[in-house]
Amino acid sequence: MRVNETPDDLRRLQRLLDDSAASAGEHLRSIITDERILGAEELCRRLQGMRLLVVATSTADGRPLVGPVDGYFLAGSFCFSTAANSVRIRHLRERPAVSATHLPGEDLAVTVHGRAELFDLFDPDHPALLRAMLDHYLPVRGDSFGEWLNEEHPVGARITAEKMFTFSMDSR
Repeated sequence: MRVNETPDDLRRLQRLLDDSAASAGEHLRSIITDERILGAEELCRRLQGMRLLVVATSTADGRPLVGPVDGYFLAGSFCFSTAANSVRIRHLRERPAVSATHLPGEDLAVTVHGRAELFDLFDPDHPALLRAMLDHYLPVRGDSFGEWLNEEHPVGARITAEKMFTFSMDSR
């Protein structure tokens, strides 16, 4: 399966993965050994299409809140959307620090820590997330999904990663 990321996306992502692994603590490195780390190209291959993420934001008094979102890995970054009036978007507008994990089972985990960049899902300067959502949901839900998008007008979010850790039991 061919990845959609550009060579620059892959280089940037590989540098992030390498730097993150190098900065990991002793305990994490004892679990995420070199044999269990995915490279950028393999990571992009495995994260094509919609992938459930658990996203963590924080309240004004510092309490963490987590919840699931439909995530998409686009140009080497996790993206998601949610309603403009959601608690999650309110948190991210006020405090953009965010963490997310994709954990489909015991054999794969991808965790990212960074900052959320919010954007209008219909902004023509950010077409990838809307296209990915339509590609996934139109075949499943039909035109009602497009109607829902137009009524709800969700906000898009791109996680600009400061750290990203991968774990795979079958990475090599």
